[in-house]
Amino acid sequence: MQAFMIPGTIFFSLLAGALFGIYKGIILVVCSATAGASACYFLSRAFGAPLAVWLWPQQIHFFRAEVAKREGRLLNYMLFLRVTPTLPNTFINFASPIVNIPYHTFFLATLFGLVPASFLSVRAGLTLGQLDSVGDLYDAKTVISLFILGLLFILPTVLTRQPQKTRSL
Repeated sequence: MQAFMIPGTIFFSLLAGALFGIYKGIILVVCSATAGASACYFLSRAFGAPLAVWLWPQQIHFFRAEVAKREGRLLNYMLFLRVTPTLPNTFINFASPIVNIPYHTFFLATLFGLVPASFLSVRAGLTLGQLDSVGDLYDAKTVISLFILGLLFILPTVLTRQPQKTRSL
């Protein structure tokens, strides 16, 4: 589902929690999501640039500029994107090779960045019968917690930011 950008992977995360428990469920979900995201990355690298630029021209331009600004601290930025719900993971998977994010950075950020959200959904799978809707997984407290965790990932980038040099005429 990740490889072909088919929505609904959260239900597999819930099911993994219900069937395998928290630890095995997280390992299964994170590894399979990373494999699917990697497949999407390579499919996009091979065939996706024209489609991405056609579908999301402004977003690709913005993402490319943000990546260029963070060239030396790209892993922190990618972890921030993975942990916080600022950009859809589908877009990150598809656009990353197009905006020149190296695969090793993409892989590490995906592997570690998906753990917090996977933990929440797998843990929720343990109490699957008590959920009324998927929205119960992401209440305001959870979303705020994910943003705080994302800020912790991006903090090294912010703290080491070099002041931009100004040109003189």
